[in-house]
Amino acid sequence: MAHRNGQGQAIVPHDASGGAVADWNRVAQLMGAGLRVPAEQLAQFPKAHGSDSEPWDVLLQLLALDEQTGLQRLAERTGLAFVADPRLEDSSSKFYELVPPDMARAHSVAGIESDGHVMTVATSQPMIPSVFNLLEDRLDMPIKLVLSPRGAVASLINRGYEQRGDLVTEIVEEIPLDESALEAAAGSVAAGNDLLAMARQTPVIRLVNMILFEALRRRASDVHVHPQENRLVIRFRVDGMLYDAFTPPMTLAAAISSRLKVMTELDIANRHSPQDGQTTVRIGSKKIDIRLSVIPTIYGERLVLRLLDQTQTQLSLDAVGMSEKMQTRLMDIIDRPNGMFLVTGPTGSGKTTTLYAALGRIDRLSRNVMTIEDPVEYRLDGISQMQVNPKRNVTFANGLRALLRQDPDVILIGELRDQETAQLAVQASLTGHLVLGTLHTNDAPSAIPRLIDIGVEPYLVTSSLLGVMAQRLVRRVCSACRGSGIADSRQCETCLGTGYKGRLAVYEIMQMTDELRRLTAQNADAITLLEAAVDAGFEPMRVDAAEKVAAGLTDESEVFRVLH
Repeated sequence: MAHRNGQGQAIVPHDASGGAVADWNRVAQLMGAGLRVPAEQLAQFPKAHGSDSEPWDVLLQLLALDEQTGLQRLAERTGLAFVADPRLEDSSSKFYELVPPDMARAHSVAGIESDGHVMTVATSQPMIPSVFNLLEDRLDMPIKLVLSPRGAVASLINRGYEQRGDLVTEIVEEIPLDESALEAAAGSVAAGNDLLAMARQTPVIRLVNMILFEALRRRASDVHVHPQENRLVIRFRVDGMLYDAFTPPMTLAAAISSRLKVMTELDIANRHSPQDGQTTVRIGSKKIDIRLSVIPTIYGERLVLRLLDQTQTQLSLDAVGMSEKMQTRLMDIIDRPNGMFLVTGPTGSGKTTTLYAALGRIDRLSRNVMTIEDPVEYRLDGISQMQVNPKRNVTFANGLRALLRQDPDVILIGELRDQETAQLAVQASLTGHLVLGTLHTNDAPSAIPRLIDIGVEPYLVTSSLLGVMAQRLVRRVCSACRGSGIADSRQCETCLGTGYKGRLAVYEIMQMTDELRRLTAQNADAITLLEAAVDAGFEPMRVDAAEKVAAGLTDESEVFRVLH
């Protein structure tokens, strides 16, 4: 059964086998609306690389059209609907039960909804009618096509299979990754320009799985794939420090990039602009969230993967290294019914982890706890979490307005990054809510001038701010080798010879006093505020760090590296 438009005409000319045929003049006319393409140029189409497997993409190149314009023009000429952002309906579940995910991703088709008689399917590849015939056979019902961009279809595919639990990829390769394994993989990867085919080769899949497995074995939080002039470097960030892990042959760069893009549903053909994607994999009993960032460089694409192991998350104040004295000060603030409390520090200093550890102490049965974050990194029972999504106009400011209509008692804001969000947070804290948030400053006293710099009036800061906590992460001394990196006359297996395993935070908490409020109202600078806070009993972060050095939890060189 070939899908037909409202006039009963086949959408794309095809031969008896269901494959696309060479009546490209007609296709050009469908796209045309005044478009004139020389006959000799059209004649080149059947000979073009990929015209048999990805004819739509090749045709767009031939006609010099971008994807959205091409789909809109085809929709106008065929009567098909063009839907830029299709919505997934529950009624489409039959599609995701009967159509394998590999098939859906390979041909960019996704079920949207069904009335029980016809399945509505979104596609960004409308010129392979044999695929639509196969879909109708698998679904045992006719399909109605709508045209949508590749990214929108990929998002539908993700959501559809995620609801069935099929999105998680199982990684079972536990083969040690070393230079010989990399060389073997490089020798097995076939050369060619077809990036999608390359990404699906078994050696490439195994190689990327091995890299991910090794990264988790070494407790890496990030994996860097860094192409340089004459070599490719794979680096792991362990306990905040970057290490060169492997130097695979440069021939593997495109293969690794393509495979990771396929896993995270990015455009593998786009190698000239930044992209961001995410996926989830399962390695043994561990479920790992992966966020991929890709940027073009002069030597090729540089990739950074952020790995979040949900099973290793330690959400207790004891686990993150907060002393009993510091916990008492923190919970005295967190237990208050209203006001604003901020945690400050650079990116990656554990601010969100500390806030979630504090939320774990809150009575979530009697208090309505809600969060808005970008991204949502932790899942905590008894709270409602909202993900920022600028594409759908869910910003921190808009999301916070919506949260305030949900009768919250405690609100966690991922980051106060602009005037509108900061002002809304202050207003919420003044109207009976406890607001927790993060801010980027070097120390606790600097948070006050930072809020004023963002655009919050000083008198509002004095009325709303309860206190500020600043923190940094330092590496823990390895308990097995006591920091030497050597155990039993050889490299310590526990810390892999680094002398450190894991991290803990060092803190400072500044509670607001009448003197600090008076200085804030006078627009005092951070140094003046620091002096006033110290006079009132404030202990800078170095004091907490010194106590942890004395307790043998870390060492002076590590404290100097982080705080000097």
